[in-house]
Amino acid sequence: MGGAGCGHLELDLLRFWQLRRDGEIVHVALRQQRLIAALAIRGPRVRNYVAGLLWPECPEPRALESLRVSVHLVSRQVPGLLAKDGSVLALDPVVEVDLNRVRALLQETAGGMETASGRQESGTGSAPKTALLALRDADLLPGWYEDWVVFEQSRLHQDRLHALTLLSRSLLATGDCECAVEAATAALEIEPLYESAVRALVTAELALGNPVSALHAYENYATALRRDTGVLPSEALDNLIKGLAGPLSVLGGQPLPDRAEDFLPVRRGHAAVLPGALAVGDAGAEPVFAVGLPPGADHQGAAAAGDRDPGPARGAVVGHGVL
Repeated sequence: MGGAGCGHLELDLLRFWQLRRDGEIVHVALRQQRLIAALAIRGPRVRNYVAGLLWPECPEPRALESLRVSVHLVSRQVPGLLAKDGSVLALDPVVEVDLNRVRALLQETAGGMETASGRQESGTGSAPKTALLALRDADLLPGWYEDWVVFEQSRLHQDRLHALTLLSRSLLATGDCECAVEAATAALEIEPLYESAVRALVTAELALGNPVSALHAYENYATALRRDTGVLPSEALDNLIKGLAGPLSVLGGQPLPDRAEDFLPVRRGHAAVLPGALAVGDAGAEPVFAVGLPPGADHQGAAAAGDRDPGPARGAVVGHGVL
């Protein structure tokens, strides 16, 4: 029960802002939402701090007056939500906040990975799939752009990124490779260039017997990393896919399309040309690669077949890959 027996209060800050009392939605104006969110995220604070946080452009007396009005309205609209103790403002401790549950889960995840030397990583004490779902969808107040909110969003993103990567490693250690793939993928949705998550994803795909998926994950990362930062993947990551890149990849780390139809057709034995980098770090390379008939094939014989376009022949060379 909330303070003074005013019902069971629940506050959602993840994915959207919503306040409920005994399961019924309580509608609160945006100014009051900001006050409630600040106290839920930052915890108990003195009134001067809250006023400066929410009205940073206003002189202190005006900001404090705005705060006084907001506190009065919240207390009237949602009795029992605020715990006022002189100059300190806070939410009543019995208010359930979804962010607090996720923060506890993040601490539990990190704590579960702090194992002694020689022990297997145990991950979270909670059900891994439950933890995965809770962390994957935990976006804080999307669409709110105030500086203090953006800072908290960024901090939660980083915490979730690290926790999902650790969870993926933990799931790998326990043999749940499919969930490990989900956890690593969720981490990469937050930060596509986080190599620890890429390593976890590649390792999990290989453990599942999916070398093509592992190679695609590596090449997508390598391409984005080179494009955005101009650097190459680490040697540790390269070693994971060593031996896979033979006939399955093309020059420059470009992923091989899934179907022959993804290429321009080869008409009458003539090669088709597609855009793509030829070599890593070779700024002067011609930005194309070719699709053609197998080496030594009689392209005139292919042309003699008439106007019908047979498409790429089996064994046709695609960069360094073979269809």
